[in-house]
Amino acid sequence: MRDRQSVIERAEIEGVELVRFLYADHGGVIRGKAASRTRLAERLSSGIGHTVAMMAMNMLDQLQEVEHFGPVGEVRIMPDPSTFVLLPYSPGAAAMVSDLVQLDGSAWDACPRTFLKEAVAALEAEGYALEAAFEPEFTLGHRVAGPEGGLDTLVPLDDSLCYSTIGFDLAHDYAIKLVRTLEAQGLRVEHYHPELGHGQQELSIRHAPALRAADNQILYRETVRGVALRMSMWASLAPKPIADQAGNGAHLHLSLWDRERHANLFDGDPGLMNAFVGGLLAHLPALTALTCGTVNSFRRLAPRMWASAYAVHGPDNREAAVRVCSPLGQTGSVNLELKPSDSSANPYLSLGAVIHAGLDGIRRGLDPGEPVLIDPDTRPGAYPRLPSSLDEALDALEADSLLMTALGPLRSGAYLAVKRSEAAAFKERDAAFELFHHLRVF
Repeated sequence: MRDRQSVIERAEIEGVELVRFLYADHGGVIRGKAASRTRLAERLSSGIGHTVAMMAMNMLDQLQEVEHFGPVGEVRIMPDPSTFVLLPYSPGAAAMVSDLVQLDGSAWDACPRTFLKEAVAALEAEGYALEAAFEPEFTLGHRVAGPEGGLDTLVPLDDSLCYSTIGFDLAHDYAIKLVRTLEAQGLRVEHYHPELGHGQQELSIRHAPALRAADNQILYRETVRGVALRMSMWASLAPKPIADQAGNGAHLHLSLWDRERHANLFDGDPGLMNAFVGGLLAHLPALTALTCGTVNSFRRLAPRMWASAYAVHGPDNREAAVRVCSPLGQTGSVNLELKPSDSSANPYLSLGAVIHAGLDGIRRGLDPGEPVLIDPDTRPGAYPRLPSSLDEALDALEADSLLMTALGPLRSGAYLAVKRSEAAAFKERDAAFELFHHLRVF
């Protein structure tokens, strides 16, 4: 684990000129500022000044009128030295994931990363630890200007079939460069394959403790795009950058561990796992506002899209919102897969809310009901449907007292305002406008 001094030394040795201090905002957008190498030692202690208003900015860069998020007020972007990585796709640059803190260095109630830290602390107080991994998909291709000055569109790299070796060959140079870059940044690659959509890729990294898993998702998103840009391509992790192609999920894999014994409790305690699943299902309508937090997300969350549209669970059921993943032989380990999750979400808010929901299930001993062993869409009306729009999901979040309390008034107020504004803005425009703005941001 790097400390401040080792970061300074590494930056000097590697000839780093700019170090990006990154954070994710309430719109799910990764933003930040950069410190020069000559001021890095100072900025590691002081952070970089930042207006509080940015946490009320939506993905269209429209500032929302939210109390305590106006032109008056300052926070600091405070980097975490343990997350320092070089950016091979941007020679001379490095990055660290950051917290947003108050001027006295204390936690700021609107900081998303702090929200996840608090959720992790709540787990630890009960003797648990969470391992997690996001499993992102993305579309690789070229950003092409629309005719007669129209909006840009994403043209996929290929039209290969799902898992086809042709797809491997066509994306090979990019995939190898991406793997090498991720590994150089400490993100251990698990597997890779061409997915169902044209130009769609899936490359998964290994699970990690909850906070590190969310940090990894930030670095992953940056790297996927950065490598593509250096190769004169465009990569979009938007849930649905192309309307008639398969959507891009970021399924969230979870396992609960005993902190002292370092044992996966989902392996040996089915009752505990069922209660955790019960918590997820009980809060799932509200959770979708945080795990699938954009208008574009709900193009993907539809029946028979293998994205989950129903609040059900089942072993190896890829149309269930919560899939219980079977272990491999005697050495495998059980984990849960939350399918209504994508890369437009702020991973700290998403994973933090999932932890609070699962912990609530454990505390109350919630029963998830019978596992569903069929495609739930084949029995209309038999299973609860997830929200079908961002507005519906936000309504469910606002009505969920547990998650609203966990988020706190400052954070929840800003998040709801930002997301309501996005829903309203895209409702007034056509599909081309929505697709363009999501593919360019995510």
